[in-house]
Amino acid sequence: MTFRHERLPNGLEIVAEVTDDALSTSVGFFVRTGARDETDATWGVSHFLEHMVFKGTDHLSADEINRRFDWMGASANAFTNEEDTVYHAAVLPAQQHEATALLAEMMRPALRSEDFATEKLVILEEIRMYDDQPPFGADERCRAAFFGAHPLGRSVLGTVESIEALPVEAMRDYHRRRYAPGNIVLAATGAVDFPALVETARRHCGDWASLTDDAPRPVAAPRRGLERSLFETIVRPAATLAYGVRMSPGPAGDDTDRFAAKLLATVLGDDSGSRLYWALVDPGTAEQASCHHQDFRDAGLFTTQLACDAADAEDLLGQVTEIYAAAAPAGITTFELDQARNKLAGRVVLVGERPRRRLFSVGLEWARSGQYRSVADDLTIVEGLSLDDLHRVLSHWPLDGAGATVLAGPGTAGDGPDPVNPSVPAADDTQ
Repeated sequence: MTFRHERLPNGLEIVAEVTDDALSTSVGFFVRTGARDETDATWGVSHFLEHMVFKGTDHLSADEINRRFDWMGASANAFTNEEDTVYHAAVLPAQQHEATALLAEMMRPALRSEDFATEKLVILEEIRMYDDQPPFGADERCRAAFFGAHPLGRSVLGTVESIEALPVEAMRDYHRRRYAPGNIVLAATGAVDFPALVETARRHCGDWASLTDDAPRPVAAPRRGLERSLFETIVRPAATLAYGVRMSPGPAGDDTDRFAAKLLATVLGDDSGSRLYWALVDPGTAEQASCHHQDFRDAGLFTTQLACDAADAEDLLGQVTEIYAAAAPAGITTFELDQARNKLAGRVVLVGERPRRRLFSVGLEWARSGQYRSVADDLTIVEGLSLDDLHRVLSHWPLDGAGATVLAGPGTAGDGPDPVNPSVPAADDTQ
């Protein structure tokens, strides 16, 4: 694999991981913007704008965009999260130029008022549908409890109220500021003709006007008051299971301990062979019990997810806490370390063999840190992690310590005190 990088005069960065023997090409525009860049008045605009990008440009209709991707045989899609919006396509190498050119034109959408009004109804339906299915908003409510008023605590989708109130002029202004070339990375992986990629970018993106968005990003941190546990419930009478989500602080994206945190989460809460799996899932006590580490640029958290019978929810949340509490004094075993390392190493290699999956690793890493890590680099990091690294993370970020917990279910459980910290009463929210 060979890494290539170039920057256009207007600030657009172009990066590629070229694999000579690859049989496909993946390309994508990575925009450094997401829910954390929104204000109260534009809550949900990043995800809404992602939809609007597919509604057409001044020269192409939505139908024409779909037909062109279909003609190429492309697998194209997009996603929005808290910090990024990504538009991507996987094609045969011969279609590299056509796919890149089409995506580039889509980055300058028409944002027509009539399309905006129609798509707003789609977004509102998506919000309502998400709230009506498991885990019934427990994950987003927990994020809000964890981060408080910080934008990272907001739902990426927005709310019914924020989307209904959003005017098209606010979206146009947001697009003008946040989709400036200096805030975008064009990334490609697989069988990439890099000189041709750069030339396509020059032809289709070179005239994009440079613009700097001076609006500062508020520094992220857990909300004040998280020195004690916070506990909330969401009652959904029609639910058949209870869903628990717990979040506690962890290493941020700019902390090298984030790698050890992900290995620790694999030991404690991987979906097979972890402590939570053997204690709760394998015996059939819980439908799901997992833990993962997520990092943002300046904040990190461990997220635990539980799905079980409502009558067992409080007891099982307490058992999860006991499992975490036992990890620090008893320590992680060498067997657990080796098993988790093997899992992560295997996943790194499997992702590395598929250009489409590598696109996200390469593009997101460059967009967030301006750094490139090869598959070999990732393997070196995983293989270099030790028991001391995991124990240090456990010491600095105890998973059984203060955090936020939300339990959603039919209401037969979770209406008592916090099972993690019984001194904290529940805050009921029946909807």
